[in-house]
Amino acid sequence: MRVYYDNEVDALYLKLGDDSPDGVIEIAEGVSLDTTSNNRIVGIEILDASKKIDLKTILSHTLELDKDLITQKTA
Repeated sequence: MRVYYDNEVDALYLKLGDDSPDGVIEIAEGVSLDTTSNNRIVGIEILDASKKIDLKTILSHTLELDKDLITQKTA
């Protein structure tokens, strides 16, 4: 999952996969799900995000791991 926040327009986007969205489902005013043709959710967009969620909980931790770089050595 990747998190993108644009503070100029107060928009938050949660990218949930690498698939490209084919459609959008608005589930509430300013909250939309990006979906594929197979109805898989690949992203969540939240407009006026700071009014709808506590951004500190979303933006306080960022960790991206590359599985190919992580190796475990055993004796």
